[in-house]
Amino acid sequence: MLAEVSSLDNQYIYFASDFHLGAISKENSREREKKIVRWLNMIQKDAHTIYLMGDIFDFWFEYRQAIPKGFIRLQGKLAELTDAGIPVVFFTGNHDMWMFDYFPSELGIPIYRDEQVLKVGQQKLFIGHGDGLGPGDHTYKLLKKVFRSPLCQWLFERIHPNLGISIANFWSRSSRIRNTGGKSEDKFLGEKEFLIQYCKEQELREHHDFYVFGHRHLPLEVPIGESSKYINLGEWVNHFTYAKYDGKNMQLLTFEKDQ
Repeated sequence: MLAEVSSLDNQYIYFASDFHLGAISKENSREREKKIVRWLNMIQKDAHTIYLMGDIFDFWFEYRQAIPKGFIRLQGKLAELTDAGIPVVFFTGNHDMWMFDYFPSELGIPIYRDEQVLKVGQQKLFIGHGDGLGPGDHTYKLLKKVFRSPLCQWLFERIHPNLGISIANFWSRSSRIRNTGGKSEDKFLGEKEFLIQYCKEQELREHHDFYVFGHRHLPLEVPIGESSKYINLGEWVNHFTYAKYDGKNMQLLTFEKDQ
């Protein structure tokens, strides 16, 4: 279990995912980063915990003595939050799975790579990034195992950062966000949604009040059975959506629209 919280005491747990910082263009990413910092400024006053649910960066590989250039505004704000005693928790996604000890050691932010259960009062939340779950997509599931293997990470680390990060940035241009020029072309597939199928399978095994994922890029609120709900957090290139949880109810909101 990730954590067990007895009460939020008039505070909220916030979830956001898929910022994809570094994607589209340097200028686009910089403006998005500033918007994310404004969001963090807004929620700072009543945040119990902030969960960043993966693909925060469009690419990240962490060498022992080097990290990707940029994103300093976000890192500075996260350091300010943790220094102020506000917990921030990071889940890796398929674009930033190669994160190691920089965020924990420098920013005080723990990193999780797999799905976790968060218990708040009498409710249970099943949370994760969402990649590689549910039926199908066998090629990616195999690649994920390869990329997460210590051997693969060790081999990539042998490449000089200037070349390694350039190779990875070139490869990340095949992402959905980059290929569409940032435009959202994701369509809701109804019962064929792989994360809906996954949530229903999990619910048959054990009840969870909420299933919270990113990855899919669509802001979604879908009932799973009679007393459970699947929340997809959307992304911050088109939708700018996040979830706000008070210990009983969860709202899917749009930043600078629903305030």
